Amino acid sequence: MAEQTAGCAGKAAMRTLLAPYEKRFIQWLTPHFPAWVETWHLTLLTVPWCVGLVAFGYLAGKSGNLHWLWLSSLMIFLQWFTDAFDGAIGRYKNTGLIKWGFYMDHLLDYVFLCAILIGYAFLAQTQTSRELIFLLIPVFGGFMIASFLGFGATGEFKITYLATGPTEMRLWFIALNTALIVFGTGWIDPLLLWILAVAVVLLVFVCFRTQKYLWQLDMQIKTRTIADREDAGRVRPDPATDAVTDDQPERKT
Repeated sequence: MAEQTAGCAGKAAMRTLLAPYEKRFIQWLTPHFPAWVETWHLTLLTVPWCVGLVAFGYLAGKSGNLHWLWLSSLMIFLQWFTDAFDGAIGRYKNTGLIKWGFYMDHLLDYVFLCAILIGYAFLAQTQTSRELIFLLIPVFGGFMIASFLGFGATGEFKITYLATGPTEMRLWFIALNTALIVFGTGWIDPLLLWILAVAVVLLVFVCFRTQKYLWQLDMQIKTRTIADREDAGRVRPDPATDAVTDDQPERKT
């Protein structure tokens, strides 16, 4: 999800608090990677990170030992690292896996999101809480779908919303894991409905803002098209005789 998404040349600049520092770090470290590391290695490493998230969430819920969530946080950090550098390595080595990288990177980003929430579902104390966590999967996934549809409509790929990007989201999950370890899970259950409601409201806001922008864009294109047709209709010389057509008054010499 980081700046490596090579399949979209029109990617919007990331405007978040951490984006400039993250970009400089990636540019500094990329040339120092071992020669044998390839872009697809880093992309596919999301799969074991996802397995780890589900496994450690299960162990934390099954055993009641929430310290397993430290390893869940490690999985989140490792996924950030490999996700941040897979595209950078591909560009640095000119690997050429542009379309494959775009598809697999974002497909696995969604799998990663699902793995995080499934891991949390194992910690739920009631069936209702577990269902609310599962409902967050399509809602959070809706933000990704909105990005892809916006990219298809405009050619611009945006993955930040309200000054929050993928890196900030990962930090939120790590902070949540830390809070669960320190304070237990009892405090989060009453908040799940509010979290779901806020997420839905934000998704509706994002979709409304996007459709409004696309409507304005369509009207601008329509206005330019009409103006271009009118300009073309006023002056249409015959390419064969260089004569003036019927819809243009003949000039007197």
